[in-house]
Amino acid sequence: MSENPYQPNLATIENIKEEVGGERAIKTFRLKFQDKNLQNNFMFQPGQCAMVSLLGKGECMFAISSSPTKKGYIEVSVMRHGKVTKALHEAEVGDVVGVRGPYGNNFDMKGWKGKNIVFIGGGIGQAPLRCLIDYVLDNKKDYGKLDVIYGARTTEDISFKDEFAELEKRKDVSVHLSIDVKEDGWKKFVGFVPDNLLKVKPSPKNTIAVTCGPPIMIKFVIQNLEKLGFNDDQIFTTLEMRMKCGIGKCGRCNIGNLYVCKDGPVFSYRELKKLQGER
Repeated sequence: MSENPYQPNLATIENIKEEVGGERAIKTFRLKFQDKNLQNNFMFQPGQCAMVSLLGKGECMFAISSSPTKKGYIEVSVMRHGKVTKALHEAEVGDVVGVRGPYGNNFDMKGWKGKNIVFIGGGIGQAPLRCLIDYVLDNKKDYGKLDVIYGARTTEDISFKDEFAELEKRKDVSVHLSIDVKEDGWKKFVGFVPDNLLKVKPSPKNTIAVTCGPPIMIKFVIQNLEKLGFNDDQIFTTLEMRMKCGIGKCGRCNIGNLYVCKDGPVFSYRELKKLQGER
């Protein structure tokens, strides 16, 4: 992008969609670069991130939640939980933000060709999975069976409701939704995501599992994947929430001798266990 790695490129907010309301609201922002050449040539892969900034407010790193197969824009899905995200939630269509990136590594889409994929998400953790799911569906001939497992605290907290409804209509993907506590009219699984995973019981044969969500959810999802027979090289997650500057200069995301912003945010469980041992 820019020769100055800290200099953002200007982008206009083209669309804002509220995914979840309330105090911890989630909105998806569609951004289009003002530089047409940059917009036409902006390249990224599922799993990569972008730094979004607001003048006078600050900047935050977000997983790019749209697929690179969708041309002409990028999207980020943002939960309101701090100064910058609150300001972003107050922005309107037509407002200008700064964007720099893409940063980090990505999911191994070439290496996963021919494999079944299980997507396991919770809350706003669905954002990087959304990108990955759309990419796989737009290249469905290259991949095998697809299972999408997603959970939220309540039906009101489910992100991307419309998109899940469309996924449920498809014959080439199986969707397994859950909420934590029983509600009137809810006929799907009631309980936590790791428990729903055991109910779905995906086969580890020729399968990749990708999980994103709250750390406690990821911990028990991985434990249950191991119970189902998945090995360390079949399980992947992303640590984009640890990324700060994006270019390995601030040192705030280092774990051992690695930097999440340069060596991640996507890690296999084998890599993650090694990182945990170096903390």
